[in-house]
Amino acid sequence: MLTITRLDISDARILIEGAAAKATEIGVPMCIAIVDESGNLIAFERMDGGKVTSVTIAQDKAFTAAAARKATHDYNAVCVPGNLAFGIHTEVGGRISTVGGGLPVSVDGEVVGGIGLSSGTPQQDMACAQAGIDHFLAARARA
Repeated sequence: MLTITRLDISDARILIEGAAAKATEIGVPMCIAIVDESGNLIAFERMDGGKVTSVTIAQDKAFTAAAARKATHDYNAVCVPGNLAFGIHTEVGGRISTVGGGLPVSVDGEVVGGIGLSSGTPQQDMACAQAGIDHFLAARARA
């Protein structure tokens, strides 16, 4: 029997709050997706002005980060012609994202979910995703 630790809706709201605050700070309205450890959507926010195409991209980034337990930019580094991982982005119905902006969310060394952002550059998406995680971990430390 397995015991699974996963994010709940209040955790997801805290992650979104931190990511959205960073997005507001840098002036880039984002689409923000939070998933559980299996990659299933818990919460989603499209900030006013978030790109229509980014709705699906943010969710796929979060899915990849949680289900694969690695950052999407890590896949980007190895998904090049000639590498054994080339083509990974075509797997799982094309849901595996290799674009920066998806990060696993870990608590006590265990992946409990994922966060994915889209609408900015990959660097902006990554910074906002990290801000969401930092805000979440700070809230946990205060609790």
